[in-house]
Amino acid sequence: MTFILLSAELVERIHDHVLNPGEIPGRARDKSLEGALGRVDNRLTYGMIEDAFDLAAAYAIAIAQGHCFNDANKRTAFRAMHAVLALNGIQMVFETEETGQAIIRAAQRLMDEGELAVWLRQRAARG
Repeated sequence: MTFILLSAELVERIHDHVLNPGEIPGRARDKSLEGALGRVDNRLTYGMIEDAFDLAAAYAIAIAQGHCFNDANKRTAFRAMHAVLALNGIQMVFETEETGQAIIRAAQRLMDEGELAVWLRQRAARG
């Protein structure tokens, strides 16, 4: 299956868009966005991503847990996840509180990629 992927440049633009006034822009010095996104590439290479939900979950986890930005990592993870779904033909409507809690759990390693992908599939089926 062929997917539309996100580049590091696009993820950085997504990040810049979600920043609020007063937050610290830019990447964290000791983290690599390319390295975090490399996790997604590896999963694709080794056949660990079966559909767009798996792909979106992989991006969200990589970004949320990678802490590659000075601020807004979880918001960037959510927007990247949403972008991947939309770019790959899946439209979703997210409930703010529920989605925020899912991204927080993912960032805290309380929800893994598989669980997040299932969560996404369940919400797409409702809509």
